[in-house]
Amino acid sequence: MKVAVVGATGMVGEVMLKVLAERNFPLTELIPVASERSVGKTISYKGQDYKVVGLADAVAMKPDVALFSAGGDTSLEWAPKFAEAGTTVVDNSSAWRMDATKKLIVPEINANELTKDDKIIANPNCSTIQLVMALAPLHKKYTMKRVVVSTYQSVSGTGVKAVKQLENEIAGIEGEMAYPYPIGRNALPHCDVFLDNGYTKEEMKLAKEPQKILNDTSFSVSATAVRIPTAGGHSESVNVEFENDFELADVRKLLSETPGVVVQDNTDTNTYPMPIYAHDKDDVFVGRIRRDETQKNTLNMWIVADNLRKGAATNTIQIAEYLIANKLI
Repeated sequence: MKVAVVGATGMVGEVMLKVLAERNFPLTELIPVASERSVGKTISYKGQDYKVVGLADAVAMKPDVALFSAGGDTSLEWAPKFAEAGTTVVDNSSAWRMDATKKLIVPEINANELTKDDKIIANPNCSTIQLVMALAPLHKKYTMKRVVVSTYQSVSGTGVKAVKQLENEIAGIEGEMAYPYPIGRNALPHCDVFLDNGYTKEEMKLAKEPQKILNDTSFSVSATAVRIPTAGGHSESVNVEFENDFELADVRKLLSETPGVVVQDNTDTNTYPMPIYAHDKDDVFVGRIRRDETQKNTLNMWIVADNLRKGAATNTIQIAEYLIANKLI
């Protein structure tokens, strides 16, 4: 099992290597891949050193699977080249997510859609993954009509430059800015670029991707995405209107029985999900579960996950694990 990690020296790539090792992914050969400026550098995996190679060399090495986290432009150019060489690509960028010919996969929800013919598989947006992990079982039982989500997203979702900006601001150092404004002691209602409709790309991902993952356009999602000065972990305030009524005890039981979801919901003990607790974990945490008293059949909840793990690296690797387990690669 020859595995290429494309973008191995980046923030998500480093977490991918960590998660591959933790999960004892059955690889026999690791191919770390990065841009030309990183070629020749050495990375360590399970106590062994590996030299970083360029994209063209990696394609020629014909890996069985390539885990991509190198940005949309790189994915658009290089994922088809890997696929043509017989490699199955699991791509973490936004490049292929809404392509009608590509599957958008959260393994716990829709991995059964995958076949041997799927050579480029899209990993959803980090905020989408944690949202649908909680929504999918509820939709199945109560049928969603409308979702309103406000996100509180960490700077790690932007990348290394943004993490450095926050660290510099905390330390009182002037440095390079990833955002148009300070992020420390601030909140920016601005994740990704603004579109003609006044929403950001991040907000439109949250609107469209859940419908594709759940294969259902009968519900709608309206999103506001906000960047906050946390180093890691995304949080979401979610309001869901259902066709059918629910009991809160049943909602908690259903979510607690959902693989990959952990319910943290006890206001008596101040137990609720927080980014600081979700750090370095693969589960999606749900709490503050309560009825919306202003509208019938409507639920409020708070969802938190580590955006670099389940929101990116872990979900990508879980897709690859499913492909192997079901002999699709």
